[in-house]
Amino acid sequence: MVNRMQKVLEWANIKLASVVTDITGVSARAMLQGLVDGQTDVTALAQLAKGRLRSKLAELEQALRGTLEPHHAFMISQHLALLDVFDEQIAAFDTRIQTAIDGTQPDQPPPTDATGADRSPADAPSAPDGAWTAQAILDAIPGIGLRVAETILAELGTDMSRFPDAAHASSWAGLAPSPHESAGKRKATRIRAGNKYLRSALIQAAWAAVKQPDTFLAAFYRRLAARRGKKKAIVALAHKILVLIYTLLRTGQVYQERGAGALDARQKDRIVHRLERRIAQLGYKVHLEPITAAAT
Repeated sequence: MVNRMQKVLEWANIKLASVVTDITGVSARAMLQGLVDGQTDVTALAQLAKGRLRSKLAELEQALRGTLEPHHAFMISQHLALLDVFDEQIAAFDTRIQTAIDGTQPDQPPPTDATGADRSPADAPSAPDGAWTAQAILDAIPGIGLRVAETILAELGTDMSRFPDAAHASSWAGLAPSPHESAGKRKATRIRAGNKYLRSALIQAAWAAVKQPDTFLAAFYRRLAARRGKKKAIVALAHKILVLIYTLLRTGQVYQERGAGALDARQKDRIVHRLERRIAQLGYKVHLEPITAAAT
């Protein structure tokens, strides 16, 4: 729908998409509605911009200069109307999903306390399947937002006792590695088939997690991507996020961020031995001592 509306704008020689990031955003929709209503003053249309977009008023005036015919305006108005319908449907689905997480049926009133007052979500007890608690646990993990958390809970569930361990959950999601060993040598293969909806949500969460540079998950991705490439690293990160989810849901704990330096601290001995071997290969002999021990 957005692409079709963009084609109509290009047809009318209106280059709004070259200035704004999203032609369905608040500012862009206000300008499009102004065009549909018959506004021809590009200066007045540009003044509808909000926030940081107001720094591009000159570019907006230039982009809004076009030849908008009545049939162009009609088609844009129909596309905007359909977008409003889709927004209403998304809101209805969000309400239905939240109702399912709350553990109440659509025809039941909201839960109340002993005094008859409505309970807020923070005071509400966990749903029969622990959905309230599970959603909060997932939301604390870097890269996982509300929409992704809802998808993961819908596909994975909240009862981790159905999986003997994290490896079984990873296999069911299609993120477990498929080792191929022949003559004592392991060869890389593709990940196995699994729940494509859960795997897609976890991959999306992994891409979002790497954009937070000071986190443990982002540090894990950067280290692996340097050796194996970005695509394999992002799948491995999605697998690690799933293991985290399994462990946290199984124990009921909340994710605690350890920071990017935690990965080096956990692998300190391995890093030191690797560097020692590398220096020895270059023909040098070194003796390493911890700084605290050397100072004493």
